Amino acid sequence: MTPLNFRPQQAWGELLLRWWHELAEDTGGRASLRRAPDITAVVMLPAFQRLHRRLSSVGWPDQPRHNDRLAAATGLLAHVREHGDRTLPQAMSEGEKPCVSPLRFQRLLESPDDDALFAGLRRTLPMIQHRTDVLALATDVVNWGDAVKKRWAYAYEWPAKAGG
Repeated sequence: MTPLNFRPQQAWGELLLRWWHELAEDTGGRASLRRAPDITAVVMLPAFQRLHRRLSSVGWPDQPRHNDRLAAATGLLAHVREHGDRTLPQAMSEGEKPCVSPLRFQRLLESPDDDALFAGLRRTLPMIQHRTDVLALATDVVNWGDAVKKRWAYAYEWPAKAGG
């Protein structure tokens, strides 16, 4: 299956970034997305439906799996306050002592389903000061699977074992 990518200077990427910037002004929509406890709740919100319609108008593949993962990414993006150049695994492992422990990071990689991944990442975003690459987050969540998990495992700065 061909990965779905959100990139700058590409229709999906530009639409997603524009929507994310507009979300800062839509405080009600942002708050509703932030309170959504799971992917199903996100799907039922107008802020998600607006993004979905915009993406569909430029060729988003309207398939349940893609739509659910887009909803997960959308719910998570409502928690991102600052678009930066760090991917999630980079942000989670920064510092002398990573803000997301290796054990917690491994648990994220082992999420049994999309709702578990959504919940785990939602709890992780405050640990990285709500700052990450918006397009990378959306791309990775939409394409979640072995390839993304491996890329994340390589990108995470695993701490050296004490005394080793």
